[in-house]
Amino acid sequence: MKYSARTLALQALRNHRGWPAAWRHAAPKKSYDVIIIGGGGHGLGAAFYLASQHGISNVAVLEKGWLGGGNTARNTMTIRDNFLYPENVRFHHAAVNAWHSLSDELNFNIMLSKRGMITILMSDRDLSDAHRMVNTTALFGAEHRVIDLDELQQRLPMIATPGRLPVVGGIYHPNVVLARHDAVAWGYARAASNLGVDIIENCEVTDILQDDRGVTGVETSLGRIQTRKLGMAVAGHGKRVAAMAGVNLPIETIPLQALVSTPIKPVLDNVLVLRGFNTYFMQSDKGELVMGAGTDPYPSYSQRGTPQIPEAIIAAILQVFPMFERMKFLRQWAGALDITYDNTPIISKTPVAGFYVDVAGSGGFKTTPLAARLHASLIANDRPDPIIEAYSLERFGSGRLILERASYGNR
Repeated sequence: MKYSARTLALQALRNHRGWPAAWRHAAPKKSYDVIIIGGGGHGLGAAFYLASQHGISNVAVLEKGWLGGGNTARNTMTIRDNFLYPENVRFHHAAVNAWHSLSDELNFNIMLSKRGMITILMSDRDLSDAHRMVNTTALFGAEHRVIDLDELQQRLPMIATPGRLPVVGGIYHPNVVLARHDAVAWGYARAASNLGVDIIENCEVTDILQDDRGVTGVETSLGRIQTRKLGMAVAGHGKRVAAMAGVNLPIETIPLQALVSTPIKPVLDNVLVLRGFNTYFMQSDKGELVMGAGTDPYPSYSQRGTPQIPEAIIAAILQVFPMFERMKFLRQWAGALDITYDNTPIISKTPVAGFYVDVAGSGGFKTTPLAARLHASLIANDRPDPIIEAYSLERFGSGRLILERASYGNR
């Protein structure tokens, strides 16, 4: 069924009792042309693009839990391209642009909201780094500009200057958008299912099978499934899954926490980043303040929050925006991030023939449409698109790392 105003009106006349299920809940077949491990945005997107752009519809997506229940559901939805190295600026700028047509592509409203982002700078060094980043990103068409203190105060009249740390200016990034993470997962699932992809929930992969020619299939909690091509788009446990194939990915899994307040009336249009505190926050469509910071200081697979992180985040925000001091803390959570040594994704073939990975980076939600499409292209053609050649697993052996440090917090 195609979603449209006409369809909505017809269903309203039927008291909305005629809507079909958004996607099929398939039982696994004995074999598939391609299997994707991971039912989040990247995995479902790769399956959709395999079917829609490469004509490969005999595909299964295997998800240990429920669709979009991992890091897709645990991020704070910010889509940005404020990076420094050319490889990352080029990739993330193209990824931001890919979001704007995604609702039409999927025939599903992903609730895209153009917000813009303001990074508040608190030292002359921050200001110098800001000019460097703005000049670098301009080479690839990304739009950032440094704003002075007067313009910053005009855009954010509630800011406290001077505070404990001096505010010297900011970076304005108008093209930052937010997208509803559940809608992204559901939209890809629906579109892929309509093209014949089997989506199999509650199916845990317990082993990756191979012979001297490469991958032969997977062992799962629902039985053995054969395939010669296996894609992995697992967030938080990518190293463990890859190890089943004998591939040692150079990543660590570190918790990343976020929290929200109780709802208030609209006061913030932009995403705000406090550079001196490595903290960011925004206001959601429901009126909550969504707050976060950098990763925890230790590796862990935990997806529960700790009291220290919210305390530090709230204290930082109140230093610059004391007007929020009477707000109430509602809830917190954590996602498990796979972080590479250079803070850059791995979208690559592996030493095991037929095994392809899309993992890690600086929080993967913002790159979902582009990374999923290029992962699908890699699986279908067995060669990387030029834009992701630098993201090969081989860079860790050759030393050609992309030591990205401009991204403010791994989110």
